[in-house]
Amino acid sequence: MGERGATRLYITQPLVAGAALDLAPGQARRLRTVLRLKPGAAVSAFNATDGEWLCHFGETGRGHATLAVKHLIRPAEAEADLWLLFAPVKRARIDWLVEKATELGVAALLPVWTRRTQSGRLNLDRLRAHAVAAAEQTERLSVPRLEEPQSLELVLAGWPAGRPLLVCDETGAGEPIASAAARLGPGPMALLIGPEGGFAETELDYLGKLSFVIRVGLGPRVLRADTAALAAVAVLQANAGDWRRARIR
Repeated sequence: MGERGATRLYITQPLVAGAALDLAPGQARRLRTVLRLKPGAAVSAFNATDGEWLCHFGETGRGHATLAVKHLIRPAEAEADLWLLFAPVKRARIDWLVEKATELGVAALLPVWTRRTQSGRLNLDRLRAHAVAAAEQTERLSVPRLEEPQSLELVLAGWPAGRPLLVCDETGAGEPIASAAARLGPGPMALLIGPEGGFAETELDYLGKLSFVIRVGLGPRVLRADTAALAAVAVLQANAGDWRRARIR
């Protein structure tokens, strides 16, 4: 670890020593107007492919700014491959869910429409902005992939081989999630959380017939959908070894 900028910025462009990167207008405005950075200020730029790099901020005119890439601070690293499938909830709670799932290291976020889903249209641009901000704050190198919402049936019809799907079953009929996680061990995995009000019986019957589905329970209490999602993610990440890793300073 070398020098690190106080400000972290997610950059999709390739990060290599000597590069001069033009910032998006929103990023330039944030650094110059909100954070009031001066030319030459240290900024840490990162992405999952190239790792984290020390850069220097530069202004090139009104509304424009650049980053001069200097040297590598932290190389890219493998992360737990956990997907979170969730039935959208109300706006404030889904913003919170996306932010916290990003902080906990979820690799992909897949909104699914179920029979009892009550939320309307999703603003994916807003949710992506929340995910980027959370990744910048929490010092992870990646930003979770956010998929377009699809029906649960369509997602399950194209399910990839080799990825168990743990379905949080609010009826209490599932295997305890800690036991299921320990039995499966680390590896690609996915978690499905239903809507407020739970899955319809027909959905649970259908899920129970799929070979890649494991129905799990989350303990003795009734949890809100967003609480259940984060509690389950924490269990799976701990099992995958994420919580045994130390923060790099």
